[in-house]
Amino acid sequence: MKSTTKLITQTAVMIALLIVLQLVTKGFGQFVTGSCVNGILALSVLFFGTASGIIVAVLSPIFAFIFGIGPALLPVVPVICLGNTVLVVLLDLLVRRRYLKQEATGAEVRVGAAGNISAVICAAVCKFAVLFVLVSKLILPVLSVPEKQAAAITAAFSWPQLVTACIGTAVALLIYSRLRKIIK
Repeated sequence: MKSTTKLITQTAVMIALLIVLQLVTKGFGQFVTGSCVNGILALSVLFFGTASGIIVAVLSPIFAFIFGIGPALLPVVPVICLGNTVLVVLLDLLVRRRYLKQEATGAEVRVGAAGNISAVICAAVCKFAVLFVLVSKLILPVLSVPEKQAAAITAAFSWPQLVTACIGTAVALLIYSRLRKIIK
């Protein structure tokens, strides 16, 4: 019971931080807001685990839609939830579990920069691929969105998603490794 309450509290703090960052950075554009959101997703999974990361990943686009930050098309929201979840699960598998495994053996935690860079790129590319393919090839054609609007939405879900996922996740990994040293 105690660990469930702790997880709920930690996840709630990350959701609150996410909402504040979304609202504060709303006027700065996709690159700033997207990078901040991806950073919070990464920090959620790295510090508090997969469940926390997935909850934050799913709620993020819902709040963005409610606040008018994301695309105004409701059918895109579940796709963003899925893309965020892909990012979080891959960060759990490729980064977090390596740290936990090294800690369990009592070894000094040394996750090389090359490993982290590879993990960031892999997770970002997979998130980008999910978003781009599902939005541009599935959602937009089915909705019969006007050509100009479809082009704008497709552009927003193309390479900027890759860039913001890389930036946010890389910054989160830097913060995570620094804070882990301070906490220990």
